Amino acid sequence: MPIKLSNALPAYRTLTEENIFVMTESRAETQDIRPLQIAIVNLMPTKVDTETQLLRLLGNTSLQVETELVTMASHESRNTSKEHMESFYKTFPEIRDRNFDGMIITGAPVEHLEFEEVEYWQELCGVMEWSKKHVHSTFHICWGAQAGLYYHFGIPKRKLEKKLFGVFPHRAEREHYILLRGFDDVFMVPHSRHTTVDRAEVEKHPELKILASSEEAGIYALSTENGKQVFITGHSEYDPRTLEKEYLRDRAAGLPIEVPKNYYPGDDDTKAPLVTWRGHAHLLYANWLNYLVYQTTPYDLATLE
Repeated sequence: MPIKLSNALPAYRTLTEENIFVMTESRAETQDIRPLQIAIVNLMPTKVDTETQLLRLLGNTSLQVETELVTMASHESRNTSKEHMESFYKTFPEIRDRNFDGMIITGAPVEHLEFEEVEYWQELCGVMEWSKKHVHSTFHICWGAQAGLYYHFGIPKRKLEKKLFGVFPHRAEREHYILLRGFDDVFMVPHSRHTTVDRAEVEKHPELKILASSEEAGIYALSTENGKQVFITGHSEYDPRTLEKEYLRDRAAGLPIEVPKNYYPGDDDTKAPLVTWRGHAHLLYANWLNYLVYQTTPYDLATLE
């Protein structure tokens, strides 16, 4: 089944050209199916890119999905047009009376700030508290994962000596956990961050299960036992050229940045990047939607607890 999108959303044309099965609102309304309701709290500055990346993965499953794009009312996007935000986004107050099968909280380029210094931190805390009763399973990405671990469990983020930047090999620590079903023994994931969470801090919380990690990138995937909260420290959703855009941007700005590891063949930035993470990215999101959302969410969202 497809993902339901507005014809006017920029991602619609991109995903159609990629043969991702998308469905117009008018066609979806004629089907007698309850689609999964997924809210995407998009904190990234490049909102259109992030929308497309996430919708590509959510749309490549056998489940019908409806998404609601959400922005922080306490923050005005400076990199996305006001017209786009008004046309396709809602603020938290506009959705707070609804229930959702799933929610995704993206990363954000605010790692240099303490959580409490982030402009929209209090509003995001309200969203995360609200999610306990209004969302069946919440999927946190990168800074969003660090923010969720800090808010829900008090786990702080730690500054790295230098930016963790590249594509790194990972291994499952709970091989038969359903979120990692079908994963290879070693799988690749992009990372782009200046901060991390310490394993010792995580292990103080028995309700958190470490699912996968990397020798160089650290913990990658965590979950509560029931899958109500999932934390992913990397960027499995990244496009082939996303790391390159970040690399060229930082280099042009004169910032200290190294060639992203394991990204260009031979780490030679004159060559085209080699995509090694796409298959497991699709598998990760398909497993989340199927096993942690669809298989256990109530048919009537009004009964969600």
